[in-house]
Amino acid sequence: MSIDSKDDLVFKALANGLRRQILDALKDEPQTTGMLCEQFDSLDRCTVMQHLRVLEDADLVIVQREGRERWNHLNAMPIQAIHNRWISQYAGQAMSILSALQQGLDGPSE
Repeated sequence: MSIDSKDDLVFKALANGLRRQILDALKDEPQTTGMLCEQFDSLDRCTVMQHLRVLEDADLVIVQREGRERWNHLNAMPIQAIHNRWISQYAGQAMSILSALQQGLDGPSE
């Protein structure tokens, strides 16, 4: 799978607010699917599982099975890769533009 295809899966997964909430729930510690279902009690188990599947396909969630339990672990590496490839590069350029604009507004230095 190409880097662009992997990025597409991550962007698709992060585009949904509920999936971002699930990632937030996993930020501090892994949780079983049942624990997540309790936190998102307005959803049925099947819907939670569908969202977890999208996150797993994007490699944002790593599943570890222990007996009958399915432990979901946050994998932040794909988000870090997106940040490194897209956000940090553009943020640096934006800061340069803002700095030049500020200098222009302040007028010529004496």
